[in-house]
Amino acid sequence: MDIKRDFYLNKLIERKHDTFVKVITGIRRCGKSYLLNTLFKRHLLESGVAEKHIIEIALDNVAWAELRDPRKLYEYIAKRVKTRTRQYYALIDEIQMCAEVPDGIPGSKGTLTFYDTLNGLMKFSNLDVYVTGSNSKMLSDDVATHFRDRGKIIRLHPLSFSEFLPVSGMDEYRAWEEYLVYGGMPEAVQLKDKTEREEYLSGLFDTLYFKDIIERHNLRNEYLLGCLVDVLMSGVGSLTNVNKMAETLNSVQKIYPDPHTLASYLTYLKQAYLFNKAERYDVKGRKYLSYPSKYYVEDIGLRNARLNYRQVERTHLMENVIYNELLVRGAKVDVGVVEIETRRNGIREKRAHEIDFVVNLGMGKLYIQSALSLPDKEKRDQETLPLRIITDSFRKLVVTGDNQPYYTDNDGISYVGIIPFLLDKSILSRLIG
Repeated sequence: MDIKRDFYLNKLIERKHDTFVKVITGIRRCGKSYLLNTLFKRHLLESGVAEKHIIEIALDNVAWAELRDPRKLYEYIAKRVKTRTRQYYALIDEIQMCAEVPDGIPGSKGTLTFYDTLNGLMKFSNLDVYVTGSNSKMLSDDVATHFRDRGKIIRLHPLSFSEFLPVSGMDEYRAWEEYLVYGGMPEAVQLKDKTEREEYLSGLFDTLYFKDIIERHNLRNEYLLGCLVDVLMSGVGSLTNVNKMAETLNSVQKIYPDPHTLASYLTYLKQAYLFNKAERYDVKGRKYLSYPSKYYVEDIGLRNARLNYRQVERTHLMENVIYNELLVRGAKVDVGVVEIETRRNGIREKRAHEIDFVVNLGMGKLYIQSALSLPDKEKRDQETLPLRIITDSFRKLVVTGDNQPYYTDNDGISYVGIIPFLLDKSILSRLIG
């Protein structure tokens, strides 16, 4: 099945020949190899690039195991670039599997890594380099340091709803119901048998994600890692912190983890792109609050499978989908907090109210509330109260769990259903400007 990923493909095309290493990163099995080795390679061939000028290397394939040595990887690619007058393209899959080896200098304790390989390859003026990898620490946080500001990150996510819809074979409403349960992992989407799909999603944890984390960080407590994942999956969109997670594990699982260990495990899960963290932001005070925060899962299908489809809670899942969609569109997303003062029995009270998302995109900002349904005026007033309290000039949007067309009320608050919000990318740009 041919799955279009034009949003990301166009990013690669735009960055051709820009002298930067293009780093495609994201959760395992979200389609990085397909994007690079199928879609982008097809683009190169259709653009007239000769097959012999495309150097493909899959380091997760045993056939390429020898090139996991960074020196041999460099030598192999350098030999393939036979002339300096023609353009070449190196497409390297799963670059993080390249080992760290001694640099070979007598008396030196230095090492060589794939960063040295890529920095060396960047000296070829006629070589355009693209790599994929699945660890954010190795491929995002360190890019500026190791590539000397010559690395560009392209973060790939599982299929968004707009990418899922054309391959689902369903109408918009049925596709949304399916997406809310099974998510957008590309290989799962192509499995039409639901049992096979559920087994595939569940199996990714034990056969791939947990194995990667345990091996990479030499973890000894796989059980604790699994319990932490379950707590996070159950509480997507809920405010939490490490101490609260530890208390939950104490009461539910009867285990007593050290908060520092939990914090490390949480970092590893984020580095593997299983979860994303949203900080709390005081809208009126214009400052970040240190805790608690929210965690959203990268793919809701993975979440539901991990919990054996016991907690398919539409309110939280829709909120998670909106958060993921905002990340795909390049926004920085925080959880908003606004303090509202009221009087009860003559006594002033201050209560913190939540705005689901404070969305920053470019120089613009937008406040978003996720509301599964607004059956009456009382519910509408309740959901929009935090938005109406904000006095700045930025726009406000309520996303509802239906197919409601976009409109704006007399208070200047806009409304739209989840389906048009996910399919019409102009809505966000129209509001943020």
